[in-house]
Amino acid sequence: MKALLHPTYFPSISHFVTIANKEIIFEVEDNYQKQTYRNRTFIYSPNGKQLLSIPIKHAKGTGRRKYKDVQIDNGFSWKKQHWKSIETAYRTSPYFEFYEDEIAPIFQKKHRFLMDLNFETIELISECLQFEIEIQKTDTFQINPENNIIDFRSLVESKKEPIFNFDNYIQVFGDKHGFIENLSIIDLLFNEGPNAISYLESQPSL
Repeated sequence: MKALLHPTYFPSISHFVTIANKEIIFEVEDNYQKQTYRNRTFIYSPNGKQLLSIPIKHAKGTGRRKYKDVQIDNGFSWKKQHWKSIETAYRTSPYFEFYEDEIAPIFQKKHRFLMDLNFETIELISECLQFEIEIQKTDTFQINPENNIIDFRSLVESKKEPIFNFDNYIQVFGDKHGFIENLSIIDLLFNEGPNAISYLESQPSL
């Protein structure tokens, strides 16, 4: 079965559960919306759930912008801040050093468009998981997708999430704050390493 999904920044585990279990078509023709996973992700810091947000250039005028046209505001040192936060959160995790050299370089590159960066994070994590993903994209926007496509675009909403009841796995600060579900895929990767793909494939279908 095919699934319609937004490309997001180091996607949440719910996104990757879908990616691991469905044939994915990525929505690239919609309008940009603020405060979604399009430009944010959550990690598990020493103080609990931490937001990593990408600054976006403001659009001229008041019209809506296509998601694919949204540009990153690289006037801020946000990549340096994100990587420092990730290091602080996961330096002591079982697999941080194993994947560090693969993931760190993306924070040294300069990306112009948000969507390009998001696709690169998806491809990067897929490589780390040794998981093949075919990037299929929409060519028109449809409010209601075709009958053979399941609409998972609502997973992009970061403020109206359902409870997914994913299986617990060991998290670095779990003893301090308890298990936090549906964080960025990097939380699962750094904690579970090669077992991450088996975890994703074993979760109940969304």
